[in-house]
Amino acid sequence: MLKKMRIRVIASAMLAFSAVIILIALLVNVVNYYDVTERVDQTLSYVLKFEESVPRKPDKEGPPPGPFMALPDLESNYMTRFFVVRFDSADKSASTYTDYIVSIDEDEAVSFAKKALEKNGERGYIGDYRFVKRQVGDTTVVVFLNVSRELQSIRSLRNLTIAVAGVSLILVFILVVIFSRRALRPIIHNIERQKQFITDASHELKTPLTSISTSLDVISMDRGEDEWTENIRNQTGRMTKLVSELVTLSRLDEEIPLPNKENFSVSNAAWEIVEVYQPQAKAKEKKFSVDIKDDISMMGDKNAIQQMLSVLLDNAIRYSDEKGEIRFSLFGKRNKVYMEVFNTCQFDKPPDVDRLFDRFYRPDDSRDNKTGGTGVGLAIAKAVAEAHGGTISAICPSGNTITFKVVI
Repeated sequence: MLKKMRIRVIASAMLAFSAVIILIALLVNVVNYYDVTERVDQTLSYVLKFEESVPRKPDKEGPPPGPFMALPDLESNYMTRFFVVRFDSADKSASTYTDYIVSIDEDEAVSFAKKALEKNGERGYIGDYRFVKRQVGDTTVVVFLNVSRELQSIRSLRNLTIAVAGVSLILVFILVVIFSRRALRPIIHNIERQKQFITDASHELKTPLTSISTSLDVISMDRGEDEWTENIRNQTGRMTKLVSELVTLSRLDEEIPLPNKENFSVSNAAWEIVEVYQPQAKAKEKKFSVDIKDDISMMGDKNAIQQMLSVLLDNAIRYSDEKGEIRFSLFGKRNKVYMEVFNTCQFDKPPDVDRLFDRFYRPDDSRDNKTGGTGVGLAIAKAVAEAHGGTISAICPSGNTITFKVVI
C-alpha cells in the first residue's frame, strides 16, 4: 500500500508539473508564432504599398530597379527579399517581378503564385515564403516575402522549449522521487503505528475472547443453553472473526503482502471453496449455479485467492434475497483470470458500489445486524485482488441484482 501511495504521489506531482510546463511551452510558441507573423505581415503591407505606388514603365510590369527603402527601419530594407506576380483576368496572362530576390526565377514565381491562388484566405505560408493576395481592378497581385530567418527562429524556439521542457521534467521527476519519501514519512510512520496497534490489539483481544468462549462452554455444560448464552456465543464468534480479519488486512498492507506466490490451479482452488458453500446455499433454499472452466492456472497465493472467493460467496449467500439466485463463474481470457459472483438481492436503493470495498462500510446496517457481517470482508477481497495485480469491482444497477467481478 505504501509503495502504491508513493507511486500515486509521484504520478500526481509529475502530471501537474507536466501540464503546467506543456501549457507554458505552448503559450510561448503560440505567442511567438503570432508575433512573428504579425511583423511579417506588416512588412508585406509595406512591400504591397511600395509595389502599388511606384509608377511602371511601359516595358516593365513592376517597380523600376533601385534600392527598396519602404520600411521604417533602414537596415531592414537591405535584408528584405520579395517577388511579385500579377495575374490579368482579361487575357489570363501572368507577369512577374523578381528584381529583389535571386533564389527565385520567373517560372518558380508563377508556380508559387498559382499555389497561393488555390489557398483560401488572403494570407498564408508556402515553403519559406509568406504571401498576401490583393485584387486591384481586373488584376490579382500576389506578393511573396522570404521569411526563412523568421521561420528558423520559430523552429529554434520550438526546439528550445521542447528541450527545456524535457530536461525540466527529468529533473523534477528526480527531485519528486527523492523528496516523496520524505514527504510521506509522517504518513508512513502513522500507518506503521496503526498496523502495529492492530496487531497488538488483536493479540491482546484473543486471550479474553478465548477465556470468554471457554467460560461460556462451562456455563452451558452446567446450566444448559439459553438465549443469553446463545447471544454471548454469537457476539464472541463475531468478535473473533473481526479480530482475524483485521490481522489479515494488516498483513495485506505490508510492502510484500504475499511473499509465497506460486503457480497453482485456480480452477481446483475455486472448486474447493464452492463445495463448502453449496450445502449452505442449499440449506437456505437458494439456487446456486457454478461455471468453472478447467485448467485455469495463475501465479499467486492460493490461500489468499481462496479467502477472497470465500468472502464473495459468503457475501452472496448472506445478502441474497429469500430463495434467491447465486451464480459463480471462472474463466480465462487473454492471459487473465476472470471471476464473477452474481446474486439477486433486495436493496431499498442501489448501494454506493465505489464504497462497498471500504473498511466497515455498510449499505444497510439493519441487514448486517441480521446477517452478522463485520464490514471488513470486501475490503479483504479488494486487498487480495490488488496484491495479485488485479482489480475488483461491483455492479448493482437496480438494487435487485449485484455482480462482483475480479480480473487478475
